[in-house]
Amino acid sequence: MVLPTGTVENGRLIIDGPRISDRAPENARSLDAGGLWLIPGFVDLHNHGGGGASFSSGTVEDVLKGIRTHRAHGTTTLVASTVTDEMDLLVRQAGLLSELAEQGDIAGIHFEGPFISPCRKGAHSEGLLRDPDPAEVRKLIDAARGHAKMVTLATELPGGIDSVRLLAEHGVIAAVGHTDATYEQTVEAIDAGATVATHLFNAMPALGHRAPGPIAALLEDERVTVELINDGTHLHPAALELAFRHAGADRVAFITDAMDAAGIGDGRYMLGPLEVEVADGVARLVEGGSIAGSTLTLDRAFKRAVTIDRLPVGDAVAALSANPARLLGLADSVGSLEPGKYADLVLLDADFDVKGVMRRGEWVVDPQLG
Repeated sequence: MVLPTGTVENGRLIIDGPRISDRAPENARSLDAGGLWLIPGFVDLHNHGGGGASFSSGTVEDVLKGIRTHRAHGTTTLVASTVTDEMDLLVRQAGLLSELAEQGDIAGIHFEGPFISPCRKGAHSEGLLRDPDPAEVRKLIDAARGHAKMVTLATELPGGIDSVRLLAEHGVIAAVGHTDATYEQTVEAIDAGATVATHLFNAMPALGHRAPGPIAALLEDERVTVELINDGTHLHPAALELAFRHAGADRVAFITDAMDAAGIGDGRYMLGPLEVEVADGVARLVEGGSIAGSTLTLDRAFKRAVTIDRLPVGDAVAALSANPARLLGLADSVGSLEPGKYADLVLLDADFDVKGVMRRGEWVVDPQLG
């Protein structure tokens, strides 16, 4: 069992209703999970869909299908991400997603685009991109009805710094991403209130010795949490090691950046208005070949972290649970196994494969323990 204080062998966790308790209720039933790892449920800051469903353009049932797909892989708290589209469509989808946030199905909304750089657009439609006008940023915040959690911006664009300040004033995370900013411009954005690096290393200038760019600024500043997509495609293991060494284990958040194909398989899909081909688990735009999100689930990110990247289990758990929960302001209810918090947990076998998932005291994936 992995607790905030470290790994405990032969530990005991008491669950009373939807929460973890420090005392056993009457008629408590004991379940033997001997030989399994017990870790907190995963918290995904950046996720566009799964199970063949999109969070950015789908119906309520589509979104719920995607949520169920990721829950089966251990993600018990999820922020739904949109992709660049017409403003009216983004406003409409924000309204739909806000209803699901009010019901507790998602932890909030992340707007990735349209306020990003055409130089680093990745899998976003260039014709729909625009500068981050604070009035339009505010329009999305208002459409989310208090459930906007994060907005990714190319903060070097006209209106970028003012938009960062606006987001900070409204308690919404300003994330630097899909950016062509210099080191100095990124420092300015952080000083204005930006606190997240959207999928660090990806969709931004490479680290240079004369022009260090945004990567150096984002890694060195203790106010910034850096997102990493640990799927073996987006990052070389040395880049992941660099991020952990310079940011520290308490400033890294593993994300999926998942699109529709997560949990499904290869084939043709849509990411917003763009067509995507998934082959051998890697998603790329049909036109141009840019990587288009991922097919990752967080259980795979965790397994890779501890078996291939050789991260300590505690560091991997922090990156998947405690760090994103803290960033979202949810550390009092999720992100670790402590009394008073929701009983969100994942059971893994010795090979770090999922055997059981519990959310708020109910099994999503029943391990069939005796």
